[in-house]
Amino acid sequence: MLNSCFVRAVSTDELSSPILSSITRLKSQLSEIIEPDFGLLGHLLSLEVLTLKQYNKVLAGDKAAYERSEALLDLLTTEEQSQKFLQALQRTQQQHVVNYITQNGGQNYSNLKSVECYE
Repeated sequence: MLNSCFVRAVSTDELSSPILSSITRLKSQLSEIIEPDFGLLGHLLSLEVLTLKQYNKVLAGDKAAYERSEALLDLLTTEEQSQKFLQALQRTQQQHVVNYITQNGGQNYSNLKSVECYE
């Protein structure tokens, strides 16, 4: 049972970098649905989102796909990188992931306030 709810205004950081904010907020879910192999990392390297060192770091070791995705998401730190990430996702036939990110996990950005409830 929920005991209290309040309305939280979206921060200026979230407004100025909505894609990065969404990626950060949805990281756990995104790591499960992103396919990091089959071209995504190569596109990110060519778009200069990743350096060769970062590219190799994501691929290093015997990681599962979701672990490579998590490592990749950790490297996204700017809105410009986030926009290029969306481009790379589109180029690798992952439009469903782009939709998930741009719709804030199914929530539209048109609502500039969020309701948070706690038990």
